[in-house]
Amino acid sequence: VADGVEEGRRTFANILKYVRMGASSNFGNMLSMAIASIALPFLPMLPTQILLNNLLYDLSELGIPFDNVSPQATARPQLWDMRGLIRFAAIMGPLSSVFDFLTFGALLFMFSAAPGEFQTAWFLESMATQILVIFIIRTNGRPWRNIPHPVLTVSSLVALAVAMLLPFTPIGAWFGFVAPPPVMLAGIALLVVIYLVCAELLK
Repeated sequence: VADGVEEGRRTFANILKYVRMGASSNFGNMLSMAIASIALPFLPMLPTQILLNNLLYDLSELGIPFDNVSPQATARPQLWDMRGLIRFAAIMGPLSSVFDFLTFGALLFMFSAAPGEFQTAWFLESMATQILVIFIIRTNGRPWRNIPHPVLTVSSLVALAVAMLLPFTPIGAWFGFVAPPPVMLAGIALLVVIYLVCAELLK
């Protein structure tokens, strides 16, 4: 019985992780997409790219049911806290959007990105921030003190690798990707790193 209770609490804790990640990610993406669609003279991301983004993000989270849970999360029953979920999404979602808008500004005003380059660069930034932040918000503590389960690590990093490499392959042209220049990629990488630091501080 004790083992069953422990397993039930672990499962519920992982469900809460998944809901928290999904709510904040979807809220941030839809906010960014809505504002960008109004402000830009072209689509910020093509429909096929959005579908690919969602598919890869879902694949990255396949390992969540296997993930490790801290002892504090199973020490006592957890409650479904809708107010806490909304508060978390209302903070982490707009944080993601802020960095999306910084990406838009850099692509337009610093790099003068053409529509294809813009869409590809935002796809790369979006995938990197969505997947890598999993390792940050999956735990209340510091991510290096609560190592994720190998299944979650593999599912997340494989999805990330596919997302990062696909635009530079012949298959990428099927989705309308245009390979950005190295300097643009370096700028995106810097924004991703700063975003992850901010996410760790705000979570």
